[in-house]
Amino acid sequence: MEEEAAGLLKVIIVQGKNLAIRDFTSSDPYVVVKVGNQEVFDRDRFKSDDKMGHAFLDLQPLLSASKLKRALQLTSGETKLRKVAPDCDNCLLASSCITYVNGEIVMDACLRLCDVESGELYVTIKWIDHPSSAVAPVKKA
Repeated sequence: MEEEAAGLLKVIIVQGKNLAIRDFTSSDPYVVVKVGNQEVFDRDRFKSDDKMGHAFLDLQPLLSASKLKRALQLTSGETKLRKVAPDCDNCLLASSCITYVNGEIVMDACLRLCDVESGELYVTIKWIDHPSSAVAPVKKA
């Protein structure tokens, strides 16, 4: 039986660069975040939405890093847990480190936008374990 991870996923859109122009001289981009069957988005309020490209990122390395953090019983400070390289399962422009920082698993990533002439998306993704999923430290008698 596969264990489901319990926690909070935060996606912070830091910056978009070299985005394709879809309006007269600029663009009004928005971001749709899909995880499984859940979707969070902000639609263009002024006209129908223009395709600005898409990017994907496999979240499995974050979940694996969360398990590693629990195995190492990390509780504070900052520790690099793993490195994720660009491959066919993600749109990374460069390798990205997954780090444990004071209770959060953090990944800063630069993603290339696909199916569009140009565009990069800089994101910070944070995984915060649900308190009930954390392994309690072992006390020695």
